[in-house]
Amino acid sequence: MSRKVKSLFFVFVIASLVLTACGGAAAPAETGGNEPIKVGAIFDLTGATGDVGTPYSEGVKGYVEWLNAQGGVEGHPIELISADYAYKVDVAEQLYSQYVSEGVVAFMGWGTGDTEAMRTKIAEDKIPFMSASYSAALLDMEAAPYNFLIGTSYSDQAIIAVRWAIDDWAAKGNSGAPKVALIHHDSPFGTSPVEDARAFAEANGAEFTSLAMPGGVTDYVAELAQMQTYGANYVVVHTVSSPAALLLKDAASQGFDAQFICLNWCADEILVNLAGEAAEGVMGALPFAPPSSPVAGHKDAEEFLKGKGSTTLEEATLHYTQGWWTMATMTEGIRRVLQEGKEVNGENIRAALEGIQNFSTGDVTSTISFSPTNHRGNSSLKLYQVQDGKWIQVSEFISAE
Repeated sequence: MSRKVKSLFFVFVIASLVLTACGGAAAPAETGGNEPIKVGAIFDLTGATGDVGTPYSEGVKGYVEWLNAQGGVEGHPIELISADYAYKVDVAEQLYSQYVSEGVVAFMGWGTGDTEAMRTKIAEDKIPFMSASYSAALLDMEAAPYNFLIGTSYSDQAIIAVRWAIDDWAAKGNSGAPKVALIHHDSPFGTSPVEDARAFAEANGAEFTSLAMPGGVTDYVAELAQMQTYGANYVVVHTVSSPAALLLKDAASQGFDAQFICLNWCADEILVNLAGEAAEGVMGALPFAPPSSPVAGHKDAEEFLKGKGSTTLEEATLHYTQGWWTMATMTEGIRRVLQEGKEVNGENIRAALEGIQNFSTGDVTSTISFSPTNHRGNSSLKLYQVQDGKWIQVSEFISAE
């Protein structure tokens, strides 16, 4: 090899190394480059809701890993930047600001308290935000124009539960008005659906009361006694799995025989495992189909987990699927921006999400639709019941409208 050829070869190698280091040569020409799209996320892994927050976080991360293995979004990988905020609002705010400063264009949140606390900042930063909070307060388009709800709101869940109680009461041939009690987590998350459920119950011929579940207690005997005195025929439970399981066990030991109906954060596999036989017959208002009642939208997550050889989707729990499809819906907005040839930023992602109509999750949820005036993804869900230790579908989609 001549000195001139050797020199040219050396220059070529150096240039190739520089391009590789800068990322300029990593993408096939047909994709137009593979610059990553940054998405921020906060998860509760070690805080008060870590039991459900952990599988949810794994679902979000699992979807991103699966998507990137398929080639990303229009050739662009998603770069998910995340941390455990231990269910602390101040930590959530710090992490959110840090990730926005690092260039994220969308955000995956978690709890009601922190999501509501950050909604003004989210609007100012123009960052599309999806969390696992389904508080109706996040549907205020003036206060929360960049928040999008994937799951049926807590208010709609509670209304559907009350509607079912009224119908069930009549179907059993009972006379008079059914008495419904809503027992809830003592927090903004817990109180979120109370007044909407009360208004619906009273407008539709049911009696209604509500009471909070104090935290850190060893039993709920006192609360059960209050509901017994009230004469509750149906008890809607809006809390997370562990206290709900304790409530069911106490109800069984006290001989309290009202029909329990759990909303989404206690209608899960964790409740069944913790409550055991006391969970049998409990109804669940579930915005996300559990793996024990398979639907088409479970397939990709199931195969992804099997490919990793780690666990099954049923073992990963319905909260894994919940996280998976929340991230998938945000990604659909990003995909539409790229397909339209626009800059991937918060404003364009918001506009793209607002154009989504009847987005299918393969029946994991009812179809999702947004508009510039409404970020309520859906208002319908299916009812499930614990039968032989599994959540089994017992209704088709029921709408709160």
